[in-house]
Amino acid sequence: MAEKHLTPQDLAERENVPLKTVYDWNSKGTGPRYLKVGRGARYRLADVIAWENTRYADQGGTAA
Repeated sequence: MAEKHLTPQDLAERENVPLKTVYDWNSKGTGPRYLKVGRGARYRLADVIAWENTRYADQGGTAA
């Protein structure tokens, strides 16, 4: 079974951010890993999920 890949537009929609933000992540190296395909980028869904998992915020404090 082939792996699922997202386009920059797909990623922007998934993260609910403008497409420009995705391109900014690429240039700054702060977004998910991506594969260069010609002049474009593709994001492996597994890499996107792994990147999302690193973005959970620690709320601090203790559970009551």
